[in-house]
Amino acid sequence: MKKNKFWERAKKSILGGNMLISKRPEFILPNFWPSYYSRSKKINVWDVNDRKYNDFFFGVGTNILGYANTDIDNTVNKAIKSGNMTSLNSFDEVLLAEKLIEMHPWADKVKFARSGGEANAITIRIARAATSKSTIAICGYHGWHDWYLAANLKRNSLDEHIINGLDPKGVPKELKNTVKTFYYNDIEGLKKIIANNKIAAVKMEVSRTGEPNINFLKEVREVCTKNNIILIFDECTSGFREHYGGLHLKYNINPDMTMLGKALGNGYPITAILGKESIMMKSIDSFISSTFWTEKLGPVAAIKTLELMEKYKTWEYISFKGKHIKKQWSQIFSSLDLDMTISGLNAIPSFSFNENNNVKLSYLIYLMLNKGYLSSNILFLSFYHKNKDISNYLDCFYDSLNELKNTSIKKMNKILSKSIRVSSFERLN
Repeated sequence: MKKNKFWERAKKSILGGNMLISKRPEFILPNFWPSYYSRSKKINVWDVNDRKYNDFFFGVGTNILGYANTDIDNTVNKAIKSGNMTSLNSFDEVLLAEKLIEMHPWADKVKFARSGGEANAITIRIARAATSKSTIAICGYHGWHDWYLAANLKRNSLDEHIINGLDPKGVPKELKNTVKTFYYNDIEGLKKIIANNKIAAVKMEVSRTGEPNINFLKEVREVCTKNNIILIFDECTSGFREHYGGLHLKYNINPDMTMLGKALGNGYPITAILGKESIMMKSIDSFISSTFWTEKLGPVAAIKTLELMEKYKTWEYISFKGKHIKKQWSQIFSSLDLDMTISGLNAIPSFSFNENNNVKLSYLIYLMLNKGYLSSNILFLSFYHKNKDISNYLDCFYDSLNELKNTSIKKMNKILSKSIRVSSFERLN
């Protein structure tokens, strides 16, 4: 069996091998996935052996404007020359806050962090401070912090929200019953939770596996308003993909707080928490602070990113291209008589095999990798996935699926030598 020597080396010195679980080869294609890059540009990535790949996976959705965007990098380089950190604050964070509030008329205050997990934890702290209640109802993936993993202290409540069987080891047992999970589209389940608990906040992804259910979202908004519960929309992934600023703006269903991240800085670390003044101000005495939340580059990158998104209407472009890819996938699956399901937002199309998904998907990733593509069953589209790139990808995709169709599961296992991906995140982000 082939070994990924770079990954094996990493695991000797880095706990878990890396910092993001969904970038571990075990979750994509063990022993074959290249794991490390040396450089990148637009939709291309070069590994440490300088092999070039066309990226039709695009990580976890951070780079809507492509890798190493010249305009953004030039702006950041200029900021570097003026100093990234000093004893004083960067005024760029004020400009970014004003821009985000202008974009979200329902919001009054902003707080910045540098990761989605931090942003999620901040909203929970604010909600608990504002309501003097501890229990949270959630639907979706919201980070790695204790407050979230506490859902698995009672049972594996997160199985339908993230990864099956996550062990809450290290999470204080005292947090048991502080987080309740409900399912998307199950308004009665949410109402039952609210009836039996003192809920501080309802936190959810606006979309889970496809187009949002508008009636469900409206019902959630109504039940939260009726019961004086803070509604938090997690748009760390969906913000800026199908609509500029978040899906909730597209459907005119406003939360009390929301988080924006990933694509906000086009790869530079920056996340934003937006909220109503009546809620945010109640937490002003709560200690929420971090040194590197004050660095300059994140806000500078975000301001330029938003400028370019507006200029190119990137959300319209990637949604249109994603819809096209879904249509082409459907025709390919039908022509090859393959039993598969297509899902996801148009801006984040995805698919699955209805039988032997992990083995078949592992083999498909392997075949596409040999053709020079980083790809999986989910695609975070970028503005630089142009017509020719997409056409070439679909040709390779068809050829790979055709080869897969004519290969037995036994032979797939033999070729992969047990290098089968583990069950990945059951979520969009």
